[in-house]
Amino acid sequence: MDVVLEVFDHVLFDRMYATLMPAQSASPSASLNAFKGAASDATLSSMREMPTAYQYHPASQYLQLQPSEWAWMSSWPRDNIVRQTLSLYIITWLFGLVIYFAMATFSFVFVFDKTTYQHPKYLKNQIRQEIKQANVAMPIMAIFTVPFFVAEVRGHAKLFDAPSDGPFMLYTILQFPFFIVFTDFFIYWIHRGLHHPMAYKRLHKPHHRWIMPSPYASHAFHPLDGFAQSIPYHVFPFIFPLQKWAYVALFTFINIWTVFIHDGEYVANSPIINGAACHTMHHLYFNFNYGQFTTLWDRLGGSYRKPNDELFRRETKMGQKEWERQSKEMENIVKEVEGSDDRKYDEIPPAQEGKKVQ
Repeated sequence: MDVVLEVFDHVLFDRMYATLMPAQSASPSASLNAFKGAASDATLSSMREMPTAYQYHPASQYLQLQPSEWAWMSSWPRDNIVRQTLSLYIITWLFGLVIYFAMATFSFVFVFDKTTYQHPKYLKNQIRQEIKQANVAMPIMAIFTVPFFVAEVRGHAKLFDAPSDGPFMLYTILQFPFFIVFTDFFIYWIHRGLHHPMAYKRLHKPHHRWIMPSPYASHAFHPLDGFAQSIPYHVFPFIFPLQKWAYVALFTFINIWTVFIHDGEYVANSPIINGAACHTMHHLYFNFNYGQFTTLWDRLGGSYRKPNDELFRRETKMGQKEWERQSKEMENIVKEVEGSDDRKYDEIPPAQEGKKVQ
């Protein structure tokens, strides 16, 4: 995350901290004037000793953004741990919001089948509830996530920059499937553990309110639930080498993938990929398909449930007969898992569904 932090420092945070936390003077404008006044008689090196002693070191050889004078105008220089923590919190929260709303909205507009509104297990005002839950969860999840990012930025992870810095050249390619297999394995067990009766009702049930999820359900978790399932992503670079730009790409991919497995478009009828069809089985029937990316660990753990063939044909996927069968089985499982169903389903007749406002 140091490369991301450097971009944000250059574009936003240097000036923000110089304004809010000026160094050695009453105002950032006074410090800036002193800086500029010394510029004609000082070398670049000596200038950067005023008014703080921060020394610029690019986070990557592939991205070098020469800092402006604002970088030296704050009592909280770029390498101040408090500033890094606050900055990374803002980045994590904003990044989550941008990815969530951009990808969920894209998926909702272009992919999500609006006929889902008519499913008997679609909740009243569901999308509004999903968005509300996600927006409550993300700033809290960011609090738990930031310590990992701070440790990375301060050099405690095994992140490397150039491919030549990795264990061997082929590792530049192998790190991607390795990351997927590692995280998929641990998320499987964390997710399965969240279905234990002691954890389910306290932590995981909020995400299972959505029997027929929309893309906006992707980040609609209890904050501790969402964070728990993200732990393997953050632990990986402290155990194994990972290229910096690969980490940023994978972190982005994870958030996008989380949206797509909730979009209800069952493209991947694959025995290997844990796509939207597999994850719909999980939301409908609770105790199956805990994996994040693949079906491997579900198969080995005895929790795999093959998606119904009807899901891959629209005329049957959105048919009343299939919905009734799903609802009946789901209701029986809810009694076992939750005891009673406290969800409020949308009872608007299908003929009026097109008039419904989300």
